[in-house]
Amino acid sequence: MSDVARLAGVSIKTVSRVVNDEPAVHPDTAERVMAAIEQLGFRRNLGARNLRRGSTTGTIGLIVEDVGNPFYSELNRAVERIATSFGRQVLTGSSEENSDRERELVLEFCSRRVDGILVVPAGMQHGYLVPEMRAGTPVVFLDRPAGDIVADTVLVDNIGGTVEAVAQLAKHGHRRIAFLADSPDIFTAGERLRGFREGCVRNGIPYDEHLVVMRTPTAESVGDAVKRLLTGPNPATAVIAGNNRVAVHLLRALAHAERRPAMISFDDFELADLLDPPVSVIAHDVSALGRAAAELLFARVQGDQSAPRKVVLPVHLVARGSGEVAPS
Repeated sequence: MSDVARLAGVSIKTVSRVVNDEPAVHPDTAERVMAAIEQLGFRRNLGARNLRRGSTTGTIGLIVEDVGNPFYSELNRAVERIATSFGRQVLTGSSEENSDRERELVLEFCSRRVDGILVVPAGMQHGYLVPEMRAGTPVVFLDRPAGDIVADTVLVDNIGGTVEAVAQLAKHGHRRIAFLADSPDIFTAGERLRGFREGCVRNGIPYDEHLVVMRTPTAESVGDAVKRLLTGPNPATAVIAGNNRVAVHLLRALAHAERRPAMISFDDFELADLLDPPVSVIAHDVSALGRAAAELLFARVQGDQSAPRKVVLPVHLVARGSGEVAPS
């Protein structure tokens, strides 16, 4: 500010009035100050200003698994829209499904005095957040719950969705249904497996653990699973993909297969409706998930002191054709 004042030939107080849009500055003077600011590349330190005034930093933190995944990109966008309506910006980081990285990101955002934290948890131990929450930083978990603390949580109906997928396949005559999902240590994968088991029971289908593959999805791991599940004397006639990443790897593995099983994906994904046949999915509104979590967070920021809430959002079957194919 001293450099700007010197270049513009005004006092530091005048520079302060201009950058803070205060009245009583002559337009010509303000123009000289703005020209000096532009020439010097001056930027206000908003953090320092807010700390001095005792106000918020104007930011919230969002930790997701992988911001490159279209699911989390859409989630991030929904959170940003709500944050913008409250005059906040969003700082986003990817945990890469690593609990240590999650903790590092959360504490880094807290050290920057964000107004609140949204977390898609990678781990099951969140005691490190208790001091931050006691100090007044609201925290909302989304897509998955916290492991060992009680906190606001927004989820989708993972169990009900997989039950519906099994019922749809059973309705079209399938009895040998495979389930491919992420690592069982991940909450959503574990809940969807529970739904798969429950769906089998409800539809009178024997649960066969040999038809279940749960591991970090890669082209190689899903490809190997497809070869095993679709060959032999009693192969699977249908497959449920536990998430959008599994579904994409599954479709690639089936690209040149002689026999295509029926298929339903939990989570919609881009171009799923344009394939042949179009992919049936268990869909949920990712934007609604982000909105609900962000709105709950800002209710806490504004002083809501009610008991922690658990919100479960509905899912629904979108029948496009791949899940409606009868066994060959």
